[in-house]
Order: sequence, then C-alpha cells, then structure tokens
Amino acid sequence: MKRFLCFLLLPALLLGLMGCKRQVTIDYGTSTLYTKADMDEAIQLIRQEFDTWKGCELHSIRYLSDDSCNDKNLSWMNELAAARGQDAAFTQCIFFESSFHSPKNDKDAGAWNPDEEYTGWQWCLARTEGGPWKLMTWGYG
Repeated sequence: MKRFLCFLLLPALLLGLMGCKRQVTIDYGTSTLYTKADMDEAIQLIRQEFDTWKGCELHSIRYLSDDSCNDKNLSWMNELAAARGQDAAFTQCIFFESSFHSPKNDKDAGAWNPDEEYTGWQWCLARTEGGPWKLMTWGYG
C-alpha cells in the first residue's frame, strides 16, 4: 500500500515542482532587420545576465522595434565600447524591454526595492557584421 501511494504521489510532486518555474513571455514583434534566430541569440545573453540577479523573477522580454536600431543608438554602442577599451566597430544594435519582479525579502533584494514589479527595463546589445551579440548596457532608458 505504501509503495502504491509513493508511485501515486511522486508524479504529482514532480508536476508541482515543475510548475514553480514561471514561463517567460517573449514578444519578437515585427522586424525587417533581424530574424528570430538573431533575436534568440540576443535574448540568450539577456537571460544569462538576468539569471545572476538573485531572487528576481523574469516575466517578459519584448523586442522594441527596428526604429531603435538607428545610427544614433549604434553610435552610442560604439562609444560605450570605446569607453571600456573594447576595440569594436559595431554595425548593428538591438534593443529589448523586459518586466520582472524583485525578491520579496529586504535582505535578498540587494539593489532592488523589495517585492516590486519593474517594467520597461531596457537591454541594449550590439555586434559587428556577422559577429556575436554583446550585451552593452541595461536599465531604464
């Protein structure tokens, strides 16, 4: 009987644990500049950085638009690279916006206000022609 109960409860427990991880909504928008694969490569870098933010929960990532991939922003990405001593001549840039929730606990929140929803958080990436994306900066724009 105990063995039967264990086999019955184990799948329910596993399903419950899998349900704890929240799904991140990705909005690719419409782009004539970048493919879904281009965006996925950039999003992977965003998620890698976000995963280092202890206790924060990512809710969504949204491609801003082709309009943000302009000469002014590309120049800004190159200025950031030069200020960091990076020898890059970026030819493309891409911008995303995200929403996330900070940790509920004061002691875990660190730089964040505890238990707060952050929306409109921007991520700026750049690359040279055919090269990999580099995450250049993030925050409120």
